[in-house]
Amino acid sequence: MKKRVNHNAMPFIGYTTPWSAVAGGTVNLHLSCLSSPESVSIRRLDDASVGPIEWQVESLGNLPIHRDFDQGSYLAIRSHKMEKLDRLTAVRFELFLTRNSGRRTVLDMGKTVLQFADGRVFLVKGDQQYSLDVDIPQKCWIKICLNDHDGLTRISIQNMDPLSPFHFQETVAELGWDGISGDLLFGTEKSFVNPTLNARFSAIELEAASSLYAWQLPTLLPDSPIRSTGGTTALLLELVNLPTSCVTSSRWDGSSLDPRLVPTHYDAVHCHDDDMAALDWPASYRVKVPETAACGIYALEVQSADQTEQIVFFVASKVPRNQVVFVVPTATYLAYADEILPEHLYEWKCDDRGHRLAVDNNFKSLYDYHSDLSGVSICSYQKPKATLRADYRYPLGDCPHNLPVDLHFLQFCHRHGIEFDLITDHDLHNRGMEGLHGYGVVVTGSHPEYLSIEMENAYRQFAADGGSIAYMGGNGFAGTVAFKGDLMELRRSPLEAGRTWDGPIAEQNFAITNEPGGHLRSRGRGEFSLIGGAISLMGFDGARPFTRTIDSFDPAHQWLFDGVAADTFGDSGIVLGGAAGYEVDATDMRLGTSPDTIVIARASGFPDSFYHDSSRWYEGGDSERDGRRCGEMTVRYLSAGGIIFSASSVAWLGALPCGDDMNDVGRITLNALRYLSSASGKEKAKR
Repeated sequence: MKKRVNHNAMPFIGYTTPWSAVAGGTVNLHLSCLSSPESVSIRRLDDASVGPIEWQVESLGNLPIHRDFDQGSYLAIRSHKMEKLDRLTAVRFELFLTRNSGRRTVLDMGKTVLQFADGRVFLVKGDQQYSLDVDIPQKCWIKICLNDHDGLTRISIQNMDPLSPFHFQETVAELGWDGISGDLLFGTEKSFVNPTLNARFSAIELEAASSLYAWQLPTLLPDSPIRSTGGTTALLLELVNLPTSCVTSSRWDGSSLDPRLVPTHYDAVHCHDDDMAALDWPASYRVKVPETAACGIYALEVQSADQTEQIVFFVASKVPRNQVVFVVPTATYLAYADEILPEHLYEWKCDDRGHRLAVDNNFKSLYDYHSDLSGVSICSYQKPKATLRADYRYPLGDCPHNLPVDLHFLQFCHRHGIEFDLITDHDLHNRGMEGLHGYGVVVTGSHPEYLSIEMENAYRQFAADGGSIAYMGGNGFAGTVAFKGDLMELRRSPLEAGRTWDGPIAEQNFAITNEPGGHLRSRGRGEFSLIGGAISLMGFDGARPFTRTIDSFDPAHQWLFDGVAADTFGDSGIVLGGAAGYEVDATDMRLGTSPDTIVIARASGFPDSFYHDSSRWYEGGDSERDGRRCGEMTVRYLSAGGIIFSASSVAWLGALPCGDDMNDVGRITLNALRYLSSASGKEKAKR
């Protein structure tokens, strides 16, 4: 249905295209607002010493206005594609109803509309309505056929589950058969003013006087409308507003979980009334990034007399200029963007206008459920990302999270002379190993949770070739995502049981690539075998400090602790008040931690509100599990000459000092960055 943006929480919202640019490129701002801004300017966010940026912002012909957006997906065969179609005699399709409230449209043929409400079926033609005295079952596949019966409309509904009490219903309605008039729509009516249907569709067929047109819905997300088979001229079926592809149909029998092996078992799409594809708001402003622009994190700052909002974008490095490259975790940013966090499920410890905007507009993140309780698995970066702000505070912890924590780190680097290049997750996915060529050290943000197979391959090859990795976060390198243009897809696995949705075992594969999703560790890869540990605890109460282990005093690790005054460090910070918090990692040899992983510091004493990663099992039972309520900082010395340092906590970078202050967390971080870049430089010189 078409909606107007609710601006109660934020006066300006928007997005940029592209999200990540390079020097010499252009960035377009697509904006919605209640009233036109007084000014639009550029701010650099990652370097606090830089004042206003004097890049020219060009106002385009499309003045910013209060925008609309479409919510809800459906299928369509456009009328202009059916001009040469013989007289239509039947429409057939398979349908799997999920959760719906109120009256919803199943099929709009122009003059005749098939609707359902509260399990009942209605045929509507103008002022006429014909009701079928039958309860339509949900959560099972049914086959529906509407056809011409001597000039009247006959409808048959067959349950495809032989064990269901409802089997078959056929009725000739006292409504004339008019065939198709206008677009043929599945899951919505042409006015698009009501919620669309929550349902799966499959096996669509149109029968004309002399031809049969059929569609097998593909397992791969299509780039264009799907061509029919049969008939003299192919008809095109559009998937509108990004329904979920690669889901099981009535043919799935459990014999295989891989759509690449049994594509006919996955020939369905799942439409939701809250699906959203990329928005198509026109660009209102454009900025040309100068050729001399420094890489970094920027924002288009939109101002009125008393209100300001920032729309974030990135300027990535074209070629290596420094030993160190920071990879912005845009996959994690996008997965969390516009998270709703229903207050009846989660205690909000603070208010954030970005979350309020998401609730007001029913925007969804990849942590949220659709209204029919299936998980939101795919989204576009071409949408407002109202929680992606420098002043963002996470309601579950009343603290910064993601972008502001990473900005805190990058500003710290600038203050202390750590020179770095910058690329994004999306850049690394597109460039692969070539994106890391020429660097000695890759540095992550506070929560690089999600990555594509292409990204992980690049990290592994980089380390195998002698490069070093400074993993400055927690719960990282864990979940697999797939990218395609502006889209990112995330299929969750049962390992992620907790505060978010589980995907069905049979639907772990991406629609974008058909490769398995879920956790990388399920595929023999992932965080344990790369950085040494993986998430062990999660909680939103007080963070804890780290204490050095006996192994850390080995002279081999002196480079990391040089100048560190105390054995325990990190008892303060902007994320939950300490260095070990929110999510912390720990080793586990059973799950793939390499034997060369050395634990150099440990955090313990977490509140009972921190709960264990559900995927871990302990042979010794509760006592052994309780003894593993910890986070573990680690280091690996690789045979190729590189080093992997793991801070092992989402809160680590938040414990860095502000301004001119210094603390032990800052010293360890600077030691790691300087030593790894120096060691990598020497190793490169040898080669």
